[in-house]
Amino acid sequence: MTTSTRPYLIRAIHQWCTDQGQTPYMVVWVDENVQVPMEFVKNNEIVLNVGYGATQGLSIENDWISFSARFGGISREIWVPVGNVLSIFSRDSGEGMGFELEKLDEAAERPSAAPAAPLAAADTAVDGAPQGAKVITFPGRRG
Repeated sequence: MTTSTRPYLIRAIHQWCTDQGQTPYMVVWVDENVQVPMEFVKNNEIVLNVGYGATQGLSIENDWISFSARFGGISREIWVPVGNVLSIFSRDSGEGMGFELEKLDEAAERPSAAPAAPLAAADTAVDGAPQGAKVITFPGRRG
């Protein structure tokens, strides 16, 4: 079985943002496999600051991204399947990469450290095979 290039690209863009002194953000498609604070979800998407200054214990693995972050002063555990990452980009320059939604592989179970019941639940699903990645530029500050 071939491993997707998506987690490697996510790690690379994250590292590039960090090296440039910029803040990496991720747009995540929220469904039943994602654990995020639902009060911040709009149209089944959430935008997350994944910079080291905003997260604790950030882990970008081949199947899952996890970390703790404060939302409204309350620490929350975040769990995102890599296939649910729609984009990662620099908040400062807008440069980044977008992805098509990939359904979670049944073999890719959430690590045992994750809570059993996710906080997020959405009834919208996107069907279709993975379409790969595309380079995009997001609106942002240029300087």
